[in-house]
Amino acid sequence: MSLTVESTERSEVETDRCGGCGGHATSPGAEASETPHERVNRRWNEVMQETRVAQTGVQILFGFLLSVAFTPLFHDLGTFDHVVYVITVVSGAAATASLIAPVSIHRFLSGQRMKDEMVEVAHRLMMGGMALLAMTIGCTLLLILHVVVPGLMAKLLVGAVMLWFALSWYALPLWLRRRSNRRAAQQDSS
Repeated sequence: MSLTVESTERSEVETDRCGGCGGHATSPGAEASETPHERVNRRWNEVMQETRVAQTGVQILFGFLLSVAFTPLFHDLGTFDHVVYVITVVSGAAATASLIAPVSIHRFLSGQRMKDEMVEVAHRLMMGGMALLAMTIGCTLLLILHVVVPGLMAKLLVGAVMLWFALSWYALPLWLRRRSNRRAAQQDSS
């Protein structure tokens, strides 16, 4: 999906929403004094800051995962644990690729006057990368807890943690967006 500066500007001004970040509400008048160029630069800087935070976590986790296979006790693990490990490493690698991709995109497209498209693509990569990161963390927990905690308890604990990820990373932001949209609709109708 390609966004143009004009369409982004119109939709943001009309709805007081940030077009590249899934439409969340901004503070009143925050973008009123921005030019389209300033707005897209601000949005790009926000995406890059968010990317830096996520990159650090996924790189540390991925580095840990790569070393696990070379420990003496790894070969004593059962087939289930080896399968979970493979899934974990693959999802960690995919998360790393998704969360670092905006840097590569910026390097290749810098100066091409495509920053609005870069913001949209980086946003989508970040969302996918965060989902893959959550899956990597869940699988890592399963791998560790399956060894430490006997039986079903490990799976229940991992399920509870993954539920928390779903609630705090996805459900809460969606709920906040809906609440903001309802308030905006009520203000528009008043």
